[in-house]
Amino acid sequence: MSADLTQHPTYYTKDHEWVTVHGDVATIGITKYAAEQLGDVVFIEFPSVGDTFQQGRNFAVVESTKTAADVYAPISGEVVEVNSALEDNWETMDSDPEAAGWIARVRVANADETGDLMDRAAYDEFLKGL
Repeated sequence: MSADLTQHPTYYTKDHEWVTVHGDVATIGITKYAAEQLGDVVFIEFPSVGDTFQQGRNFAVVESTKTAADVYAPISGEVVEVNSALEDNWETMDSDPEAAGWIARVRVANADETGDLMDRAAYDEFLKGL
């Protein structure tokens, strides 16, 4: 399942996750800011295909040379795909976290939840306060 993430709206959380919704499927990852804070990624504990998550619940864990960080689901849904290509190329999470470094795709349970998230401009403004 490929998706051109540049052609669809992307939303951000205060915990530095992003979600791009394309139809009834959403791609989820961590932001560039989060990747920079983590340092070099060495492992990702992916969710399993078929797992369901509610918005705001622990979704995955990203481990780096500095720490391990929980990734929270920015939108509710069922996992339909994980980015297993990262397993052989962890540095993609460091170099391209907001595109090729995505973590998983979910079938969206409630698209209205995007209303709880920030657009890029609001996220950039949020980052200025950190």
